[in-house]
Order: sequence, then C-alpha cells, then structure tokens
Amino acid sequence: MSADAETDRHNAKMAKKKAARDKIMATKTEEKGLVIVHTGKGKGKSSSAFGMIFRCIAHGMPCAVVQFIKGGMGTGERDLIAAHFGELCQFHTMGEGFTWETQDKSRDIEMAQAAWAKAKELIADERNRMVLLDEINIAIRYDYVDAREVVDWLAANKPPMTHVVLTGRNAAEEVIELADLVTEMELVKHPFRSGVKAQAGVEF
Repeated sequence: MSADAETDRHNAKMAKKKAARDKIMATKTEEKGLVIVHTGKGKGKSSSAFGMIFRCIAHGMPCAVVQFIKGGMGTGERDLIAAHFGELCQFHTMGEGFTWETQDKSRDIEMAQAAWAKAKELIADERNRMVLLDEINIAIRYDYVDAREVVDWLAANKPPMTHVVLTGRNAAEEVIELADLVTEMELVKHPFRSGVKAQAGVEF
C-alpha cells in the first residue's frame, strides 16, 4: 500500500471514529455534582484528588479540603494552597496522624468526628463546588466515622452541583454504591519495598 493510500485509510478510519464518538457525546447532556471515590492499595489517591482541587482553583471555583488522618507533617499541596489560594480553597487538617503514631483511639475518634462535622458544614455550603475528604475511607474503616451515616447524609444533603471526593484505602461498600465515579489504584511496584523513604514532591 502506498503512503497516500495508507494516509487516506487512516483518515477515513479516524473520521468514522469521530462520527461515532460525536454521536455518543451528543447523548451526554446532564451536569451534576459527583460523589467520587479514590481507593485501593496503590499510590495516587490523594495526589489525583488534589489534581482536581487545583483544577477547581484554576477555574476560579471555591473548594475545600478536610484531611481526616494526616496531621502535623507539612505537605506541598497544603503549603501552596495556604500561601496562594486561601481565598478560593479552605484547607482543614483535622487529623493528628495514623493510629500507630497517635496511639490514642479515643482522641482519634474525637478528631475524626470533628473532621466529619467540618466536612458537612463545607459540603452544605453551595458556594463550594468541590470538597475533598482526604483519607475519610480510613476513618470509616477504623469505625471513627460511621459509613452509613456518611452515605445517608450525602444522599440527603449534598447540594446538586457540589462534587465530593473521598479518598483512602478500603472504601466501604456503602460508599462505593453511592458514588458516581470510583477508581481503584492498583499497587504494581513501590519504592518503599526497596527501602526508599517517602520523598518531597512525590509523597508530600
């Protein structure tokens, strides 16, 4: 086959694909606030969620972050938002670290409940187009926050155009069932297993 014939064949194939894609896209007319879940053992759950937060900021959309587990250690995203985008994105670090670090279950529950109360306040405020509940799935897994309460509250109270993102391993089945979009990060390979510690710009 000549180069010209190959080009013509490719162009015809792409035109056919575009027509089919345009037909599908023409049926996608609804716009709504989504419940989005990032879960799984692989890295990238919070990283991906913060990518969406920064997209909201870039579009001038008010948004908010509530961190349920992460505590005192500084992170690049929190420092950047606080320094430059505080007027658009509220940032609340409500946790004090993982259970094996705090070693105080009653305090962990108290902080998680306070984070959930703040989350409800932010989600109910229709000015916020997106609210990220970072590591809430872990708080639910440890029974610091009740999965059914979270699901029932979101179903009854989330404003129609507000996106809510829930991150963390082992998302509860109730949460997955409620969600519009669920992504499971699969662990294939991780440098931690080879003795490499968490590094700035990659993990935080």
